[in-house]
Amino acid sequence: MGITIHLLTDPPRDVPAQEGETLLDNLLAAGVAFPHNCKAGNCGACKCEYLGGDILELPYSEHALSVEERARGLVLACRSQAWGDTTIRALAADEVVLHPSRVMRCRVVALTPLTHDIREVRLEIVAGGPFTVSAGQHAALKLGPGIEARNYSMANGPHERELAFHVRRVPGGQASGYVFELLHVGAEIGVSGPLGTAYLREGHQGPILAVAGGSGMAPVQSIVATALAAGPQRRVRIYFGVRDERDVYREDWFGSLARRSPDVAYTVVLSQPRSETRRRRGFVADALAADFARFDGFKAYVAGPPPMVEAVEARLLAAGMAKRDIHADAFYSQVGDRFADA
Repeated sequence: MGITIHLLTDPPRDVPAQEGETLLDNLLAAGVAFPHNCKAGNCGACKCEYLGGDILELPYSEHALSVEERARGLVLACRSQAWGDTTIRALAADEVVLHPSRVMRCRVVALTPLTHDIREVRLEIVAGGPFTVSAGQHAALKLGPGIEARNYSMANGPHERELAFHVRRVPGGQASGYVFELLHVGAEIGVSGPLGTAYLREGHQGPILAVAGGSGMAPVQSIVATALAAGPQRRVRIYFGVRDERDVYREDWFGSLARRSPDVAYTVVLSQPRSETRRRRGFVADALAADFARFDGFKAYVAGPPPMVEAVEARLLAAGMAKRDIHADAFYSQVGDRFADA
């Protein structure tokens, strides 16, 4: 006998479900455009309100769902198996954007070193388009035979014809190793998406705080460029936290933005510089705490390694920023996690 997921939307929808499959997998199989990213309990994008029924919760990160949120009845759809009829409600978003999902074939048109361990991969769409995205989203790249698809954020703007991804080489990383050793111009790979909810909220006209670590510069670049194209007078504060000088990239690009736009500032923070430097030293979260007492009117976009993302989010919340105004992508590096080689 089948079971049903009662999804409270406007209008409500009953979704037939397979026993033992997660709520998210059942919803996606039924064609429901439900918010999600990692499908591994790390990002929190599929958070929803659990109103009753028979579910079994799998382990997840407290960064994705805090103890307080679980106590309020929230669950992660990707870590909740349906074992009986279940009722849930999707969380309201300040601005929901849904683009058609595409599975495309793309050709590599350029491979460009950005740092000692980050390479830009530029692609043209060969088949499966058109591809519409929001600034800050990511896509899954199927790079070669036997290599599991990996998610990477797009550095290109929504209206650019070519897709651009910043791939950081991870020791032992199968996908990133392939990019650095075997991928070549002219090769064809699979790309599917778009994915992600940490995209630019275009309805927000206030100031922007953009914080990147490592290859998290890719979505920040897309978000900042898109926001300033729509409003050159926008107040934008960009922070790039990396270990050492050799990890800094795109500085000239952001510097040119700051020269053209009167209220754009770009700050690099080095956590482990190997030599004397005139740049700011320490952790980027601490730099934010030193520079801002409050973040009135700001929306924050944060992307990079999980410890950095979590530390920055904690600082922003402590300074009074509402959680709904923080849009974050944490780049995980464990097999099966999101952004496995990012």
